[in-house]
Amino acid sequence: MKNKINMLTLLLVGILALYSCDSAEKGGIQQVSIEETEAPVVQAPEFNPDTAYALIAKQVAFGPRVPNTPAHYATGEWIIQKLREYGAEVQVQNFQMRAYDGKMLNLRNIIASYNPGAANRVLLAAHWDTRPLADKDEQEPEKPIEGANDGASGVGVLLEIARTIHEAEQKPGVGVDMIFFDGEDYGQPDNSELPYQDNTWCLGSQYWSKNKHNPNYRANYGILLDMVGAEGAKFAREGTSMQYAKEIVNKVWKAGNRIGYSDYFKYVNAPAITDDHSYVNAWGNIRMIDIIEYNMSNPDDYFGPYHHRHTDNMDIISKNTLKAVGQTVLHVLYNE
Repeated sequence: MKNKINMLTLLLVGILALYSCDSAEKGGIQQVSIEETEAPVVQAPEFNPDTAYALIAKQVAFGPRVPNTPAHYATGEWIIQKLREYGAEVQVQNFQMRAYDGKMLNLRNIIASYNPGAANRVLLAAHWDTRPLADKDEQEPEKPIEGANDGASGVGVLLEIARTIHEAEQKPGVGVDMIFFDGEDYGQPDNSELPYQDNTWCLGSQYWSKNKHNPNYRANYGILLDMVGAEGAKFAREGTSMQYAKEIVNKVWKAGNRIGYSDYFKYVNAPAITDDHSYVNAWGNIRMIDIIEYNMSNPDDYFGPYHHRHTDNMDIISKNTLKAVGQTVLHVLYNE
């Protein structure tokens, strides 16, 4: 991809930009180097990966967070309690939706707000439920997964961001909302014997996008965190994110690279996927990007060898990855 720079405009505003782009023909890998005059950077508070790791372990200790189970209910109560402990204004959106297999699911989206009176807002999100079956695993595929990465990692990072904002002397200059979506991972398996059904994934974001917790709710943009904790994870520029909110992808990736996490935030284009941000963009009319792991060594297994398998447990969670994601998101919030 080539970027065009209007040199006359740059001269008029007094900016000198040096741009180099080296793109691979296959895979869309780009190396970008830009020098320009920018506003001073606001130093964000430190994200604590040890605390985030403990918050993930606590979720896993409840057991698989499958809707309609005691572990699921207990985890929801714990998330609500932690958010209130961290000073958030909390709303709970209870609803029911029927799953692909006909089961009626009792679900709830949990919404936390900081600085609720601010007009300019950023929306952060993750899903807190887990997959009810390990449909990619050769061993016991009918049993639910622990979901340390797929579910708990995004929640753990958001909760640590919440704690950090609450305890920091300086707050972000924007209002921050966090939505913990339910029912994301109860979608129809590829090997299901049932006829294919549309929109069986991401039930919580589907519901919220049509029934927002505040009817006139708006946010400048959103960032979804999904599978953000695995050792050695790489985050590519996912296709749906680029379609709806390319400038937000660029903002976040630039921030990650700027503060030292170029090993994680890669200038690689990845295929579009269906995730909670799909419905927030298309139905909720809020630009939202997805920070989600992309298996660059084997794109045929997009999310990695532990996705929807029993190996998605605490053994794969890396504090370094949690730090990279959490610190990057905090940097973005504090530099709005």
